[in-house]
This record gives sequence, structure tokens and C-alpha cells, in this order.
Amino acid sequence: MADPPVLDGRRVRGDASRRSVLESATDLASVDGLDGLTIGRLSEASGRSKSSIATLFRGKEGLQLATVLAAREIFFTAIVEPARAEPRGVRRIAVLMRNALVYSKDRVFSGGCFFAATSADVDSKPGPVNAAVRAAIEDWYGYVAAQVAAAIGAGELSIAAQEADQLAFELIAFDDAANSRSLLTGSGEPYRRAAAAMRTRLIAAGADPALLGPLDIDE
Repeated sequence: MADPPVLDGRRVRGDASRRSVLESATDLASVDGLDGLTIGRLSEASGRSKSSIATLFRGKEGLQLATVLAAREIFFTAIVEPARAEPRGVRRIAVLMRNALVYSKDRVFSGGCFFAATSADVDSKPGPVNAAVRAAIEDWYGYVAAQVAAAIGAGELSIAAQEADQLAFELIAFDDAANSRSLLTGSGEPYRRAAAAMRTRLIAAGADPALLGPLDIDE
């Protein structure tokens, strides 16, 4: 058996520093947007020097791109990964959409959904940061649509296969509306209403109500 590799202490410390700074960065960007995510502002929030942050990310764009990637990983861990414990079909869709609502409701980020908050920043500004945010959002829509298509294929939804994208769009729209309304009002009621709307829409698409228990969300 070969000897274990010797870890470079500087690299380990650098990785730990990067993770720590990105925790602050993702939270700041969810409130202030990616344009508001400056090295100076992040230095204040994280307690690290501007020079150390600049060294870690090599400028503002590098910081923004790293922040989007970190937020994407958090989104996947909080929403998608737990839903994969369920078999493909309506039950997985219900768990997936509940996770999305809870992710916003529990304020994983202070500003609610990171990608809802940052997409308005970059939607009219082409470039690498715009592309990174757009790719994350497109992947989310694509994943939900794939789960809907799987449920249709399994006979758990009675809509036509070509309607998968439309149903995915509607389910995500309910989630987005709950996120924005709750941030505006400070109320948890929009999540209950969004879950009820998702449930109604899935039943209309042929889902067995017995599989939709995860969408029973109290305010």
C-alpha cells in the first residue's frame, strides 16, 4: 500500500479560508445582489482583509463566479439531493418542491432564494457571471421538467409528454412567487399558499393525492 499523500498545509488553509469567505459572500449576495458584492463589503462581513480576499479570488468577477458556484452547491444539497431518496415520480416531485419552499422559508440565505435575488442583477448584463447564474437556473428548470417527464412516463401523471416543461414552469413559478411575497411581507403564509397551488396543479395533472403529503405545509 502506498504512503498517504502529504497535504500542503498552505493549500488546506487556503481552501478553509475560501469556504469561510464564501459563506459570507453567498449570504451578502442574496441581500445586496452580485453587484453589491464587493471585496470591501465582504471584508467587513467576513473579518478578513481586502488583500487576502483579492488574493483568494483574483478580483471581483472571480469572487462573483465563486459565489454563484458555492450557492449552487448549497441549493443542490438543500433541495435536490434529499429528494433523490425518493423514487422518480410524483412523490419525488412533491418532496423536491417542498424542499424548494422550505429552503426559502427557513432563510438558508438571509435574502431568501439566492438565484431569485441575483438573477435581477445580471439578466441584462451579458458576461461570465450572467452565464453562470443562467446555467444554474436552467439546470433547475431542466431537473424539475425531467422529474415531471419521468412521472408521466410512469403513468403517475396523465398529461401529454410535451407538457412536462409547462408543468415544471408553473411549479417553479409558485415557488418564486412565495419567495418574493414572503420577503416583502415577512409572512410565512405565501409558502402555504404556494404548496396548496402546487398540490392543486399536480392533482389536475393526474397525480394521486396520497403521494402529495410533502406539500402539506403549515404557515
